[in-house]
Amino acid sequence: MESNLIGVSTNIARVRDLIQRIADTELNTVVFGDTGVGKELVVKTLYEKSDRNGGPFVKVNCAALPDTLLESEMFGYERGAFTGAQRKMRGKFEQANRGVLFLDEIGDMSLSLQAKLLHALQDGEFIPLGSERTVKSNAWVIAATNHDLAEDLKAGKFREDLYYRISMASIYIDPLRKRPEDIAPLISYYTEQYVSQLKASQPLNINKNLMDKLIAYHWPGNVRELQNVLRRIIVLGEGEESIDTMIPITNHRQNIDDDKKQVSNNPKFIKFSGLNGQQLDLSDLSLKKFKKQVADQVEKDVISYVLEKTGWNRTRATQILKVSYKTLLTKIKELELTPLNNF
Repeated sequence: MESNLIGVSTNIARVRDLIQRIADTELNTVVFGDTGVGKELVVKTLYEKSDRNGGPFVKVNCAALPDTLLESEMFGYERGAFTGAQRKMRGKFEQANRGVLFLDEIGDMSLSLQAKLLHALQDGEFIPLGSERTVKSNAWVIAATNHDLAEDLKAGKFREDLYYRISMASIYIDPLRKRPEDIAPLISYYTEQYVSQLKASQPLNINKNLMDKLIAYHWPGNVRELQNVLRRIIVLGEGEESIDTMIPITNHRQNIDDDKKQVSNNPKFIKFSGLNGQQLDLSDLSLKKFKKQVADQVEKDVISYVLEKTGWNRTRATQILKVSYKTLLTKIKELELTPLNNF
């Protein structure tokens, strides 16, 4: 197993430093961060740099299973312990002995199961379901979550004693939108990797204009979304045109800041805009009329944009818009579109 923590931001430098300091201590650790930022990659890097890297690495997804199944998954069970238990099964805690037990999305674990987990962590032992025997396990527990556990504590959704038991050390990974300087090195790394894996016929050309678009995008899905977009670009082989169909072309950071200022400065009224920034007429607040006005504006913006990007190649535009040639011609006439429309 080999992990690569790519990035040049201050946050990633801090994460690398914490990994080096924590790996030799084997302190129970929680990795915090939004979905898709790379929490599992950090956990695997901790494992690889520790003295336990020759032992097992066992993952439990706490959000993927209901309580009853998650308990049996973690602690194991004896044959006949419940309906369907046709054979004895060793739990993940036991399997992770002398290695690492990775509890992914621990913030989704129920309070009742949190109590059983706390007991196992405190005593280093537990009793499998349907058994009378005590099982000991010397597993290093590393957890990850997209929850703010401090807020969950206040809301009574997470046990305080368990929180302090599992978070002897904490690592925070910023979302990708807060570290745009990491986007270029991530693209470089994954592009090289995927071109090889996907057996692309030619290298992916990331020109300055395309890179600027990728850096300007706010990446709500974080690194995972970036990986998926790069894979699609490489497979589709359409470069910049492919990017424009996958992500908005506007600078989302600026849009988000503008929206925040607008709501803050005028809490009673919010201005609605079309995709090209054209203000909509709100003098008539009939919902039916307003919905049609918005739909017409969006339709005009989208068709105009596709036509401009394809150099008014109507055949290509119909393929992108997934409409017939006749429908496109009708829309161009109805919306009074001309090649002079710009965005």
